[in-house]
Amino acid sequence: MKTTALYEKHLALNAKMIEYAGFSMPVSYTGITEEHIAVRTSMGIFDVSHMGEFVVTGEQSLAFVNHLVTNIITEEPHKVTYALMCDNQGFVVDDLLVYVIKPTQILLVVNAGNMEKDFDWVMLQSKAFNVEVSNKSNDFSQIAIQGPNALEHINKIVGQDVKDLKFMTFAVVPYQDLHIIVSRTGYTGEDGFEIYAKNYLISQLWDDSIEAGAVPCGLGSRDTLRFEANLPLYGHEISESINPVEAGLNFAVKLDKTFIGRDALALYKEDPKRKVVGLELLERNIPRHGYEVYSDDTLVGHITTGYLLPNVSTPIACALVDLAYSAIGTELSVLIRNKKIPAKVRNRKFYIKNYKK
Repeated sequence: MKTTALYEKHLALNAKMIEYAGFSMPVSYTGITEEHIAVRTSMGIFDVSHMGEFVVTGEQSLAFVNHLVTNIITEEPHKVTYALMCDNQGFVVDDLLVYVIKPTQILLVVNAGNMEKDFDWVMLQSKAFNVEVSNKSNDFSQIAIQGPNALEHINKIVGQDVKDLKFMTFAVVPYQDLHIIVSRTGYTGEDGFEIYAKNYLISQLWDDSIEAGAVPCGLGSRDTLRFEANLPLYGHEISESINPVEAGLNFAVKLDKTFIGRDALALYKEDPKRKVVGLELLERNIPRHGYEVYSDDTLVGHITTGYLLPNVSTPIACALVDLAYSAIGTELSVLIRNKKIPAKVRNRKFYIKNYKK
């Protein structure tokens, strides 16, 4: 099993470790609820070094990446763009962040569980372009510092003035003997910063963040936070069998440009069949991923993610359902341990995001 450069730090903090995407990763330290609340009210830090980093270089880098992903990627300096890679049928290979360092050097940040599959896909598609693609995932670590107190401490942590970064932007700044990337994207619904650095530099950044008051947080609270903020997770709200239109990610799908899967998505958008919706359970129970959703005795979908969140009295979920059952207020039920628990469709605004735009 792989480990990140911060593995010994996690053990020293008595983290509960699990296998995730081939890595030994912390799921929690003091507890998912405590860590969730810390990010919402103060500042938490996550080791996300398991994420994949691919670098595309060459004179056709920008053209290639625009062919590869659903969103429009421009030369605009310091911009980070959320996008999806789709197959020819419009289903999601992965979602990712695109950093244009310069038009001939582009960083793609992909999900850990899809790293090998993604790299094979990107390499296959790159053959028609004058580019080179390299997998730098083993060379770099990443931490995410999230929460309302992050802004107060980020300059001291990195030793540079990055407080003026806008949401979905980044800067390359000097740190010790090299440079690091500092971005402001977030995956929690809170303001925060991400730091990409060579493996040997990340321990100092981790220690300085904790000294500044950041609470170590694991993958458990990362999932409850992203779900509460209505942010998709691959394998749940998007997958090789769920397309971006169904997932409600039209903002990241620009049909006025050419990309892999564009025609299939344009056709599907004219006559959609399914939709990811919010659900509210009317009894106290936990609607977990994969549980079946019914309208009376008719199977109409399944849960993609569900939780009883901290400080929330009602269990909530996202579910992929047939379009005919997607209207807000529709009465449905979720099959939990052979019992149908009543539920109703609601919006997916579980939490008001606190990004600094």
